[in-house]
Amino acid sequence: MATMDIKVVNRASSGQVYAYITGLALDNNNQRCLIKADGKTPYYPVNVPEVGTRVPENCAIKLGAAGSTTTITIPHLAGARLWFSVDKELVFLLNPGPALVEPSVTNPTDFNFNTNWSFAEFTFSNNAIYANISYVDFVGLPIALKLTTQDDGVQEVLGLKPDGLAQVVAGLQDRSLPSASDWAKCVYSSGGKVLRALSPNAANYVNGLSLFKTYYDPYVDQVWEYFSANPLVVDTHAQWGKVTGQVTDGNLVFPQGTFSKPNTQDIFSCSTGPFADNSGAMGPLTARISAGFNRSMMLQGGVHPDTEKVVDYYKSPITNHYARLVHLANIDGRGYAFPYDDVPGDGLDQSGFVNGNPKEFVVSIG
Repeated sequence: MATMDIKVVNRASSGQVYAYITGLALDNNNQRCLIKADGKTPYYPVNVPEVGTRVPENCAIKLGAAGSTTTITIPHLAGARLWFSVDKELVFLLNPGPALVEPSVTNPTDFNFNTNWSFAEFTFSNNAIYANISYVDFVGLPIALKLTTQDDGVQEVLGLKPDGLAQVVAGLQDRSLPSASDWAKCVYSSGGKVLRALSPNAANYVNGLSLFKTYYDPYVDQVWEYFSANPLVVDTHAQWGKVTGQVTDGNLVFPQGTFSKPNTQDIFSCSTGPFADNSGAMGPLTARISAGFNRSMMLQGGVHPDTEKVVDYYKSPITNHYARLVHLANIDGRGYAFPYDDVPGDGLDQSGFVNGNPKEFVVSIG
């Protein structure tokens, strides 16, 4: 069975750091898999009779002191995460199935809600790895990736600046922002200390869907009015090529499918309302249109996203300010700040991923 080593470098300035691995074991019938505390032994949970049963095995991999490197060995895994927590171990639960209940930043009753944790995402399949850092739900601990491939190519995602979280928090608390009080509620503190900055979608769920109710309405109205009189050309970068749509009878209509008018929650989630259908051409169309709204690029003209320039993202007062701030707070400006942040534009890749046949894979925390 093929395995891969992940070298985990602890750069945290203080506190005990724990690491965890979760994923689906591709060489073992896609069973749910964790790695035990020894950092190398796979653990496959068995069915449990009760909801909310604690994982019975110790899967907290203790990292060494600051500056040390810990090696974790993994099998082929899909939909996997490398989790980190500081000072306190994470709690993973099992439901009948077995289904793994992972830590959540949107559920205030979660055991881990007031623990300082973050994760990187990856898939290791056919002896190749794809990994990225994700801020789709929140910004917390700094994580960086470095992949050296078998041909000695080096790919890096540098992660947050040393004061990156503080930068995002300060930006979210800017009183000049539209809906400033809602953006400020994206900052979550515990014990008098800022723990994380939530995405507007995550913050909205924490606050009972009470935030940003009409935030995007003026911008959406402008877009709908413009494309009632003008065509919208979208490059799907798939077999459908470039497709043209227009607003007719209140809907944005393409030959391949129709979008109703999105509200703010639809835009921030990228997965509700008109963006819930990802079948066929609606998948790439949803990705490009929801990205255009989050980046406030829908009124820029040209072929979306081909003629969109990264330097023009987030210029409108009504935009995803969380995503804007996240990119500013990263050393190289990269990292998923909303679900379709990998939609390409003219300029720096926004999504923050590494991909290839690994010779060495290093993940740094802190």
